[in-house]
Amino acid sequence: MDAVEARLKELGLELPECPTPVAAYVPAVKAGEFVYASGQTAIVDGKPVHPGKLGADVSIEQGYEAAKICALRCLAEVKSVIGSLDRVKRIVKVTGYVASAPGFGDQPKVVNGASELFRAVFGPKGEHARAAIGVAELPGGACVEVEIIAQVEGG
Repeated sequence: MDAVEARLKELGLELPECPTPVAAYVPAVKAGEFVYASGQTAIVDGKPVHPGKLGADVSIEQGYEAAKICALRCLAEVKSVIGSLDRVKRIVKVTGYVASAPGFGDQPKVVNGASELFRAVFGPKGEHARAAIGVAELPGGACVEVEIIAQVEGG
């Protein structure tokens, strides 16, 4: 088992299988020393986790948990392209989209679910630039979508 996946296990987490695209895109693209992972929503066993909008149907805590699931799915995409997450040199950028009811402004607290997972798994290599954006709707009624850019060895 790779060191990163062993660390996930220590944290009580498991890397899912690489998500199958549901439209005309690929899970991730490697360009030089960077991997661009497609946006992922929180889906477990084929079902959305905490569907709805933050500030209406979904609590900040539920959104935070959903963002963690999104982050794990993004890591699965990265692994599908590079073979081992031990090749990740740094998580460079995280973009989180949060389905938000009017007046909801705590998107950063929700996207922290992804950011804190990356820091817990990769240590300082998991610290990244970030955007947390409120949106009206997300695919499938998801409450959060996360995409990442990772720098990897062997560019």
